[in-house]
Amino acid sequence: MKEMPAVPASIPRPVLVRATAAAAALVTVAAGLGVRSTASGDVAKYAGDALYTVLIHTLVVLLVPRVRPLTAAGAALAVSWAVELAQLTGAPAELAQRSTVARLVLGSTFNAPDLLWYAVGAALACAVRSRLRPGGAPAPPRT
Repeated sequence: MKEMPAVPASIPRPVLVRATAAAAALVTVAAGLGVRSTASGDVAKYAGDALYTVLIHTLVVLLVPRVRPLTAAGAALAVSWAVELAQLTGAPAELAQRSTVARLVLGSTFNAPDLLWYAVGAALACAVRSRLRPGGAPAPPRT
């Protein structure tokens, strides 16, 4: 008996990758909101930092569906670190006073441990994406 393909062949691979990335972005936002509503203190803060980078990773994949997992993770980490380091200038804090969106996206206060948790998020996103095929089906185990 012939197995049915997991995904119809008529759907272009970049479309499937983008759909998977969009779904992953929504799940990541939901996870972030869930962590914020159920946890507090360092757990909520640092989980949020890691999820911030995971979200950026999914957005990179959404924009460039053929990007390799390590490249997407590196780009997400670079953006996360750039935003964190920009907080040393005071500009994000000023913008955060005027806009809730700016506060959520840019933060306001530099915190060195955030840099580590962004790397954790990038590594997690890279590991998950590396285990997936471009169409969203799990990759076969390596032998």
